[in-house]
Amino acid sequence: MLKGKIQDALNEQIKIEAESSQIYLAMASWAETEGLGGAAQFLYKHSDEERMHMLKLVQYVNERGGKALIPQLSQPNESYKSLTNLFQTLLNHEVMVSGEINNLVDICLSEKDYTTHNFLQWYVAEQIEEEALARTIMDKLSMIGEDKGGLYLFDRDIESISITVNSEKQ
Repeated sequence: MLKGKIQDALNEQIKIEAESSQIYLAMASWAETEGLGGAAQFLYKHSDEERMHMLKLVQYVNERGGKALIPQLSQPNESYKSLTNLFQTLLNHEVMVSGEINNLVDICLSEKDYTTHNFLQWYVAEQIEEEALARTIMDKLSMIGEDKGGLYLFDRDIESISITVNSEKQ
């Protein structure tokens, strides 16, 4: 049975993961309307992945005798100055999510809930991957700068970045 403090913290993380999915879905829509089909597909996949992170938490809370709450979500940003701006926003968001996961782990340790602590280790490892991927993308975009040809190649190649990361997780 989950303690109230743990259940509340997990429900907050459910909201964060759901918002992440919505944010990346809105980013995908923006990229698609800007003619950046590769980036859009990458972001659509990323949105689906974040939704799966949320569902994993929902099921865990319910299986442990708690009650998962499905949150109301705020409207995500709908436009970006550039693809670099979009991916910097994504990186900043992933860093924030990592901090929230770490806070959740800390709560589990202070409440001596080692079962939930163990469950959360998957999220800790996942966030390391998410941040590394976002930093790699930012490095590539930094190299490209304002070069339209480089942006074209980046957009074409970003789908394979997502496929590689997803296949490594399996």
